[in-house]
Amino acid sequence: MPRPPISKTTLLCMSLSARPGNFGTRFQNHLYEALGLDFLYKAFTTTDLAAAVGGIRALGIRGCAISMPFKEACIPMLDSLDESASAIGAVNTIVNDLDPVAPRLRGYNTDYIAVRSLIARHGLTPDMRLLLRGSGGMGRAVACAFRDAGFRDALLLARNERTGSALADAAGFRWTPTEAGAEADLLVNVTPLGMEGGPESETCAFAPETIARSRAVFDVVAIPSETPLIRAARAAGKTVITGDAVLVLQGVEQFVLYTGQRPDPVLCDQAAAAAFA
Repeated sequence: MPRPPISKTTLLCMSLSARPGNFGTRFQNHLYEALGLDFLYKAFTTTDLAAAVGGIRALGIRGCAISMPFKEACIPMLDSLDESASAIGAVNTIVNDLDPVAPRLRGYNTDYIAVRSLIARHGLTPDMRLLLRGSGGMGRAVACAFRDAGFRDALLLARNERTGSALADAAGFRWTPTEAGAEADLLVNVTPLGMEGGPESETCAFAPETIARSRAVFDVVAIPSETPLIRAARAAGKTVITGDAVLVLQGVEQFVLYTGQRPDPVLCDQAAAAAFA
């Protein structure tokens, strides 16, 4: 069933990011087209977050994906938070209930949902010693996902003592400003190190000796999926989990929140392939 022609009744969904990408636009629109839904998705950036969130409410925009650096800053502008966001203190999805009189905006965190799913899918167990690098909005989601999966022997690596120690305390982890001497079974990168187009796109998030002592490596950076860290881990024979898996799973959960429909896994794989092409 083809998507209906764009009209005044078409529902708009969007994303807000400092560096907009194409994945969400291609992924969501592929699913809308395949399922014949009267939706349209577009990526944006902004220098006025309050006005942008106000526009979501005032213009009847159904949903918005939130990326760096807006995941925490948008919270005071919302009417309520789902447990997935309130427990973390970071939002990656805004849903507008579209009430014609007083529309209300609710924040969710589908990053958390995606990471919990991947922990189970890849057999990552709480007896593994965890070294997690990063303390931003995505770092909060990942740290809380591992905390809630039962991980306790965990070290949070962050150069910023204020945010790093605060997140470590919230998750029940230990904080360190340096990787030196750290030993872990599972390494997780939740920083922009290795991200395409970034200033440190060729930087590996962990030192070779730290990778050598590990058993598994998880890089949340999605583009490219083969980051310097993932390439180094593969070369060392480690189990790897790539960030594109997080991107797809959290995108599916956003689609469900926006449309009320859950696409089947085959269709999701097709949409992901089209989005990454």
